[in-house]
Amino acid sequence: MPESTLAENQLIARAVEALRELPEVEAELHHREPLGKHGGGIHDVQITLRVAGKFFVLMVETRKTVFPRDVHQVIWRLRVFWQLRAVRHERLTEQGGKPLPFLVAESISPGAKELLRSERIGYYDSGGSLYLPAPGAYFYIDKPPPKILEKSVRTLFTGRRAQVLHTLLMQHQNWFGVTDLARQAKVSPATVSQVLTELERFDWLEVRGQGPSKERHLREPAALLDAWAKHIAATRPPSLRRYYVPGTKADALMVRIGEVFDARAVEYAITHEVAAQYYAPFLSTVSQVRVRVLIGANIDAAITDLGARVVNDGANLAIIETRSPGELLFREQVSGLWLASPIQIYLDLLQGEGRAREMAEHFRKERIRF
Repeated sequence: MPESTLAENQLIARAVEALRELPEVEAELHHREPLGKHGGGIHDVQITLRVAGKFFVLMVETRKTVFPRDVHQVIWRLRVFWQLRAVRHERLTEQGGKPLPFLVAESISPGAKELLRSERIGYYDSGGSLYLPAPGAYFYIDKPPPKILEKSVRTLFTGRRAQVLHTLLMQHQNWFGVTDLARQAKVSPATVSQVLTELERFDWLEVRGQGPSKERHLREPAALLDAWAKHIAATRPPSLRRYYVPGTKADALMVRIGEVFDARAVEYAITHEVAAQYYAPFLSTVSQVRVRVLIGANIDAAITDLGARVVNDGANLAIIETRSPGELLFREQVSGLWLASPIQIYLDLLQGEGRAREMAEHFRKERIRF
């Protein structure tokens, strides 16, 4: 038996077991044969259900992965072929069983699940999520995405791929070709192509043109930023180098940082609460300045020039070490100081303490606006 068919069989068997674990549900698997040369490669799989005395027939289609862009095709195929299946197996449906389309997949993205639910299409994935809308019976179990999907999504928000996302979010009104986007994100065209392929699967992009003139536009910036925020929430905050600069309040300390870092040619971007205050005031006072700094030979000399000393508690300066200039993308000079981009400030606030998360939502609403 081919490996793909074996994996399909195992996944369907797990779906049947999940159905059997539901209260007052009996499930039985029927048939495993091609629908014929006009079946488009679909195999005929049916699961008969008895739910609290009622009889249903699930007409099953299997997929490996399903993203939002796949859903419309999946729905069409399910609705067309479940009718064919119902006719072929009248002995099941003539008993009074209502035929229902049902998708079984190794992984279904959250956006795809939402679309399937809106169309009342049942589904099961290997993470254990299950949705079954039936007349007089309704089951909905939502579990974290399976690891295969989590890994795919997680890699989008790290390293050079994150620079592509950052560029798209900062310029979400614009259309980009691969080469232009690669130049602005400071990455290779190959990296851009990989990221765009992933984003298209989530149906977040709009596409126009063909071949070398093909361009994309980020149609769903809020959805992308929501997904990045969710990733950040599950990620350990970056380590900080904490210092205390004597006799200096936050506003004066920022000015001093700008003077010293510029004199020492240190590349930096002020972030977190003190930067957010510049764009969208929220807190009455801010006691600490947090700065993203490109690590190099001059940083230690700059810290010495500031008169800063290392502390564990009571820090008024925190340094976030960055290894690549790409991590300072879209910083902006305001009143002589380099501030991180609004997107970076928002993401950094999500990993802050105290009222930082509350400030993040205010900042997103007032400054980012999607």
